[in-house]
Amino acid sequence: MTKVVITSAGKGTRLLPFTKEMPKEMMPIYSKAFTKNRVVLPLLQYIYEQFFSMDFRDYCFVVGREKRSIEDHFTPHDAYLKELNGDYKKLITKFYKKLENSHLVWINQNKPLGFGDAVKRAERYVGNEDFIVHAGDVTILSKSKHPVLRLMDIAKKNPDAKAILLCKKIKDFKRYGVPTVNKISNNLFSVTEVIEKPDKPKSNFGILPLYYFKSDIFSSLKKIKAGKGKEFQLTDAIQNLIKEKQKVLAITLNRNEDEIDVGTVESYKNSQEITFKKA
Repeated sequence: MTKVVITSAGKGTRLLPFTKEMPKEMMPIYSKAFTKNRVVLPLLQYIYEQFFSMDFRDYCFVVGREKRSIEDHFTPHDAYLKELNGDYKKLITKFYKKLENSHLVWINQNKPLGFGDAVKRAERYVGNEDFIVHAGDVTILSKSKHPVLRLMDIAKKNPDAKAILLCKKIKDFKRYGVPTVNKISNNLFSVTEVIEKPDKPKSNFGILPLYYFKSDIFSSLKKIKAGKGKEFQLTDAIQNLIKEKQKVLAITLNRNEDEIDVGTVESYKNSQEITFKKA
């Protein structure tokens, strides 16, 4: 089974003061996806349960030292469970059973050195296998085949592709890496360049933080230097693959899919509204 790397080490400064003590990845959203009635879930639990529902069982969480509450949340607590009753006890029991049937690894990112550095720290966990990368502060609601499964389908059909990206059309280029692409077929593109938060974007696509990688990305990550914000950008490593003439592909969100993003006050407000109606 393909391994999943979930990065959850960002500072969340755009959501202060809430994120002074509470990780942004634990921001609450609404959901009826895994229960009969609407409940409030931490976003990171929703992401994990999405993957579990798609039969993924092997996870690596990359966290910062201020994110211990994440590990606590994902550690079954029998004494707490005994204090519950009714539907809430059933809900937590179901979550704990999923955790007991999963393999979870925790890796520390001691300093906030960027998305690329967070992914690089998972190399020993991943080894030489293909893997999924998913940021812990964003997810996708889908009424059709989930993008994770579509990424894996493309990977099977294109075994020489070193990276497969998920993109969507955007207007705010200050928050996204932007790819230059050539259309191959319906909803499949070859990527010829990626630039992190460009001043003059060459396309109207933004890269979402959900990727399928060959382990080649690790050697590329070791070659890059700190970029914007003095952080190591994953997009720079992908661009390095392209410079080395490696195949990089992209797919896009479908019309019936929504990005859930808790990275800013505005995007969190939108995500609350979307998840209350659709999740």
